[in-house]
Amino acid sequence: MLRDITIGQYYPSDSVIHRLDPRVKLMGTLVYILSLFFFQNGFGLAAVTLGLILLIKLSKVPFRYMTKGLKAIGVILAMTGLFNLFLTPGEPLVKFWIFKITQEGLKNAGFMVIRLTYLILGSSVLTLTTTPNQLTDGMEKSLKPLNKIGIPVHEIAMIMSIALRFIPILIEETDKIMKAQLARGADFESGNFIKRVKAMVPLLVPLFVSAFRRANDLAMAMEARCYHGGEGRTKMKPLKYQKKDGIGYLLIAGYFVLVLLLRILL
Repeated sequence: MLRDITIGQYYPSDSVIHRLDPRVKLMGTLVYILSLFFFQNGFGLAAVTLGLILLIKLSKVPFRYMTKGLKAIGVILAMTGLFNLFLTPGEPLVKFWIFKITQEGLKNAGFMVIRLTYLILGSSVLTLTTTPNQLTDGMEKSLKPLNKIGIPVHEIAMIMSIALRFIPILIEETDKIMKAQLARGADFESGNFIKRVKAMVPLLVPLFVSAFRRANDLAMAMEARCYHGGEGRTKMKPLKYQKKDGIGYLLIAGYFVLVLLLRILL
């Protein structure tokens, strides 16, 4: 299960999406997420599906690798679908005891599960095709106007970059600790819920200790390199727009207009 988490991981490849400016990918991801909540019919869903398929094809990231991230949130998807299925009022289709399945609930459950699935897949394209450094630089550059109203954009981008870098590190550390505990006779699978929670204590304690140790080492390394925030700092590889980035913006705008028209007309 731990190896199925793809958030924060980068998949190296030589694709059009990989070579795009991170600001273009951030804008495209934002437009894509907004478009997920625009449609209320099958035509909008078809347009978003075609856009997602094209995006995955252009990224050259294996679809099987990308869908691994869905296994970690399978319980959340199931609970979301069940809540919408049984708790949405409307015309009942099936009724048993205190539960009833309505036509509106069936529709809402289907759309909500699809939206969350597409949301994870679309966001994964961003993190899998963009290194944490590129993501930080793109976010900082895009939000730079907020500095004028006192928002520390560089610090926020740095925090998100460090968080993304720590996700795969902590996953690997958790896997090592779990294997070490299993070799010592620990059992994380059998027993009821309370026993499983108690069995996680020998795993969580060393994990937290390791996380704090890594955070302290990182803070000392940043201080040793005289890091005092983003003011006056320069970039070794400054971001510059190229022709392909302009084409990317045009395609994003065209996609947004298409989804908006489908919502208005259909």
